[in-house]
Amino acid sequence: MALIPRLIEAELRDILGVSRAAAIVGPREVGKSTVAKQLQSAGVVPNYFSLDDQTTLAAARSDPDGLVLSLPRPCVIDEIQRVPELMLAIKQVLDRDLTPGQFLLTGSADLVASNVVADALPGRVEYVNLWPLSQAEIAGRSSSLIDALFAGDPPRVVSAPKGRSASSDVVLAGGFPDARLRTQRQRVRYFRSYVETILGRDLREIGEIRIDSSKLEQLLRLLAARTSGTANFSALGRDLALAEKTVRAHCELLRQLFLLYRLQPFSINLGSRQVKTPKLFLTDTGMAAALIGVDEDRYCAPDQGGLAEMLLETFVVMEFVKQSTWNRTPVQLFFYRDKERREVDLVLESASGDIVGIEVKSSSMATAADANGLRLLRDKLGSRFKIGVVVYSGENTLPLGERIWAMPLKGLWA
Repeated sequence: MALIPRLIEAELRDILGVSRAAAIVGPREVGKSTVAKQLQSAGVVPNYFSLDDQTTLAAARSDPDGLVLSLPRPCVIDEIQRVPELMLAIKQVLDRDLTPGQFLLTGSADLVASNVVADALPGRVEYVNLWPLSQAEIAGRSSSLIDALFAGDPPRVVSAPKGRSASSDVVLAGGFPDARLRTQRQRVRYFRSYVETILGRDLREIGEIRIDSSKLEQLLRLLAARTSGTANFSALGRDLALAEKTVRAHCELLRQLFLLYRLQPFSINLGSRQVKTPKLFLTDTGMAAALIGVDEDRYCAPDQGGLAEMLLETFVVMEFVKQSTWNRTPVQLFFYRDKERREVDLVLESASGDIVGIEVKSSSMATAADANGLRLLRDKLGSRFKIGVVVYSGENTLPLGERIWAMPLKGLWA
């Protein structure tokens, strides 16, 4: 299988040119070590040490300060979440030496949120998320759709494959490098083993040894069946016979392990964003489909439109999450819902306050009614609203009104 270049590499080179350290964090098996080795081969960080190596691991656990002091720099320390104490040892080195580009760290658990890491090097390290492969990376496209949309210029797609079946392969495959080219049956087997490994090994590495991994796996499967929905922790608790507080804590663990993505609601009132109910997404549609047993026939069945829309919304949101790690315009991602339950599936906000709205429809036709939420945002926000896009399963990019377009799914990577 040919190596697919990851588009965060340029971002990492830039960070290492100005910051003392950089960290790549993300799910297991998405290519963090591969990116680090590519930067090692290019001479950006010429020395490589992995905590999957038992000798290095033993040295790190017995004397983290001594190991860090002994390492030639610049260097990679791979899988650093296995010995969180190394973070404090690195902090001491970086406090004495302000030279940029000394360390490139990788970790499969969220080093910022982990309660084992007392000090995650604030101000000394810049973090970059590496997610499963995006369709843009798979297609070899380096341009950013997000930047184009903030410029009010959607991709002009013509004669794209039409219908839900045209996208079933990419949605159900997801982006994990080792899983996406397998058959549906093989992916089910892969993700069953993957989840068991993550919940068995990585929970211990972030200090959560008292968690019932079987309950956590049940929760993950329930969330897969409800991916893209607003969080209902009390209902999940009833289904699992767990307290609501416990379910909330379990969801946070799944987020730390990069199995779950939390999307906050958008409000014009900045101070109100963090107190409303978020949406929860599995971070990969290949994983979600495998966990709930969705194959191509079921995804494309006429009576499964709700399930297809749920998976397609997850797919589109995560494509934008991935692209947000490398596009030039820094953005925050939200969804919109008002008291009348008028919605926009995804809202992107730039640092200057400009807004892009995204609505997702699995049908092969896009109508003016599909853009109701987008028009609402446009009319509320005025000139701040740069463009609204209805992503659908049709053939062509078409206008749906002032600053609102219908765009085939292929436009995400065209």
